[in-house]
Amino acid sequence: MSKDFGNGKAALPTVKSEESLPNVSDKKCVAFAMDTKNGAQGRLLRNRPGSDSCRKSLHEEDLNKLKDQYHRRAHSLYGVSPNCKFGPKGSLLDNSGTVLTIPDPGSQKLNWHKAPLTVLVVKKIYDESVLQPFKNLISWLIEVRKMIVYVESNVLDDGILADDTMFKKYRGRLQTFKQGQDDLTDKIDFIICLGGDGTLLHASTLFQQSCPPVMAFHQGSLGFLTPFTFDNFETQVSQVLDGNASLLLRYRLKCVICKEDSDLGRVSRIKHIDSKSQCAKSHILVLNEVVIDRGSSSFICNIDLYVEGRLVTSVQGDGLIISTPTGSTAYAVAAGASMIHPNVPAIMITPICPHSLSFRPIVVPAGVEIKVMLSPDARNSAMVSFDGRNRQEIHQGESVRITTAQFPLPAVCAKDQIEDWFDRLGECLHWNVRKTQKQFVSSDAYSDTSLVSTSSHSQNGTSSEKTSETDGHL
Repeated sequence: MSKDFGNGKAALPTVKSEESLPNVSDKKCVAFAMDTKNGAQGRLLRNRPGSDSCRKSLHEEDLNKLKDQYHRRAHSLYGVSPNCKFGPKGSLLDNSGTVLTIPDPGSQKLNWHKAPLTVLVVKKIYDESVLQPFKNLISWLIEVRKMIVYVESNVLDDGILADDTMFKKYRGRLQTFKQGQDDLTDKIDFIICLGGDGTLLHASTLFQQSCPPVMAFHQGSLGFLTPFTFDNFETQVSQVLDGNASLLLRYRLKCVICKEDSDLGRVSRIKHIDSKSQCAKSHILVLNEVVIDRGSSSFICNIDLYVEGRLVTSVQGDGLIISTPTGSTAYAVAAGASMIHPNVPAIMITPICPHSLSFRPIVVPAGVEIKVMLSPDARNSAMVSFDGRNRQEIHQGESVRITTAQFPLPAVCAKDQIEDWFDRLGECLHWNVRKTQKQFVSSDAYSDTSLVSTSSHSQNGTSSEKTSETDGHL
């Protein structure tokens, strides 16, 4: 997985190994500080004896805690070490090219090699409620942060913005581009989205290779992928531009449609396709899912599913969903799949209305190659779409090949990778929301309640008798 994003100014910080940590017995002064200039949180600064920083030396207990923290950050929590041994004689084959490194989510912090200068603002179209936040953001980025702002060319065609006096002031200072015509590779340092989940998906399609860090503000309907609110946006954006942010690396899928007898069909594995080759122009990176369905046909979809070149099963139903962990909370969950945290390296395979009582969704490791093609006995063709776009028909002899892409989408977290996801599950999908079961009343409390209730009944009975007697006398 690529560790650089966009034009190379942003990357994950390198984590120091355990050997680079100082010994407790070291006579040199060791201080733990926050480097606000580079945005690195938790850096060890080794100072010479006699320096001013030595006056802020740490106690031995604090240093041990610090070493433990760095030990956790330097090792993955979600996979075995590539250098681990199995007993006295067994170990992994020494081949760094086949080792999949699974980073600890807590160590995924944004690191700018250089100060970001260019920013792409992607806003939701056909929504007037986004116009005012868009204008406020544009003016602040240009006037206060002194950044070069890119927008899509169709943004300037908005009739409301064309007549806006405030926007006219900045119209000539915006850089524009057209999707499919202009290449944004190595031009954009940072992306800000104003909209919903669809706006973020659109931003992902603009970068079919390395993608810059994306900060998504919730201005849409659901907002599962957009954790930021626009209130106090200046402080939030400034923190990210200064490097004080956590990143969630959202896996993407690399997809290729192979025509019958094409050059792509003869490629052994699509992950070996060079990004600069002619074949690379035909691949598509998707953030959510690839959907193969029966389209407008009334017949069931009959397609064969291959994993690593092996025929796994034939799908007979309405279709098949191949999704990322990010896409597991989209179409896949509506089709009965489980929800997977975006940090889990996996690919989910979910059938759509299968004509079988035993066809359950499955999860396969990230990096395997999946191939889907029409079964020889299929009565009709099938349709394929990528993140709901580029919908096209596939025929006999053609196939769709899918694997995990080298370039993830680095999404900026509002809090952190774990808390953001569970907050979204509760707020957007109302995961496990129900009325709380009432607890049992204790026996002591029940006895006290019974006594109070009996006493109350007795008093009420006496009062009733007295009232009756009074009524009788009357």
